[in-house]
Amino acid sequence: MKNSDKPSNKPERGPSSGGVQHVTAGPEDAGQRIDNFLLRILKGAPRSLVYRIIRKGEVRVNKGRTKPTYKLVEGDVVRVPPVRLGDDAPSKPPPKGAQELLGDRIIHEDDRVIVINKPAGMAVHGGSGLSFGVIEALRALRPDAPFLELVHRLDRETSGCLIVAKKRSALRRLHSLLRGEQGGMEKRYLTLVAGSWSYRREEIRTFQRKIEQGGERMVRVVEPDTPGAKEALSRFKAVDYYPGSTLMQVEIDTGRTHQIRVQAAHVGHPVIGDDKYGNPEANEHFRKLGLKRLFLHAMALSFVWPDSDERFDVSVPMDDDLREVINKLESGGGEAGPGRREGR
Repeated sequence: MKNSDKPSNKPERGPSSGGVQHVTAGPEDAGQRIDNFLLRILKGAPRSLVYRIIRKGEVRVNKGRTKPTYKLVEGDVVRVPPVRLGDDAPSKPPPKGAQELLGDRIIHEDDRVIVINKPAGMAVHGGSGLSFGVIEALRALRPDAPFLELVHRLDRETSGCLIVAKKRSALRRLHSLLRGEQGGMEKRYLTLVAGSWSYRREEIRTFQRKIEQGGERMVRVVEPDTPGAKEALSRFKAVDYYPGSTLMQVEIDTGRTHQIRVQAAHVGHPVIGDDKYGNPEANEHFRKLGLKRLFLHAMALSFVWPDSDERFDVSVPMDDDLREVINKLESGGGEAGPGRREGR
C-alpha cells in the first residue's frame, strides 16, 4: 500500500492533495452527511465539484459507492480522491455585507449552538445556482470555528429561528429531538393565510410527496400508500382575524419540505405571499399593502437538552416588514382581500 493510501484520521486540509486520502470517521463525524464532510475536508472546493466526484464514484465509503445524503457512522473509512480546483471555479467568499447581516441577527449563542434570526430571502445553504447561504456566510464570519453545521432548515423566503450546532455532539442530540425522541422539539411559526379560518384550532395530518413540475421542485398531498409519501403533522391555531385573512400560529411535529405552505393551501387557506402554492389574487392584494415576501416566520423553538434536562427556549418577533402589514390590517388600512381557496 502506498503511503498516500493509508487510512488516516488527520487528512491534508485542502483540495490540492497529490494523492488519494483515506479518512476514518471519528465520533464527532457520526451523523454528518458525506457531502458536508467532504466540503469540510476539501476546504475551498465548490459544492458542484463535491457532488460530481460523489456521482462519478470517486468517493467511496468502506470501499462502496455512496450518495450525497449518506450519513457517516463512526469508523467509516472514506476514500477522498485528489481534486484540482482548476476543474471548477473556486468558491467565492460570501459578501461582507451578508456576513455582517448574520452577525447582527445572532439572537443566542452558547458553547453548543448559535441561533440566528434568519433573514427572508437568504437560503440556509448554497447550491442550485446560489453561491452561498447562511451556513457558508456564518463559516466565513467565524473562520476559526472548528465546527458549524445546520441543525435544521427553513425555506429561503421564511424568516426566524434557525439553529446552528457548534459541536458534533450537540448536532446528534438535536437531531434526535427533531426525530421526536427524548421529548422532541417544539417549533412554532406565525403565518398569515388567505380567508377566514374556520376553526380556532385544527390539527392537520397529510401525506406529502416531492415532485418535479416544469423543472421546479414541488410538494403534493397524496394518498398514504403512494410510493415516496411522508406523513406531515401540524397544529394550526387562529390568532387574529382580518378582512380577507387570518393570522395563525402553527406548531409542527414533523419537518417536511414546505409543510406549512402545502397544508395551508390543501385546506383552502394558502399562505399570503406564496408564489408556489398560493392564491395569486390574494398575493397581489397584499403586495399593494407593501408585502414583498412570503408571510411565514419561525417565531420560537423549545426543547430540553437530553444530557442535562436543561430547558432551552428562544423566540424572535416578526420582522418589521411583516409587522407593518399587520399594523395596516389592524388599523383598517387594507380593504378586504380575496377569500379562501377551496381545498377541503
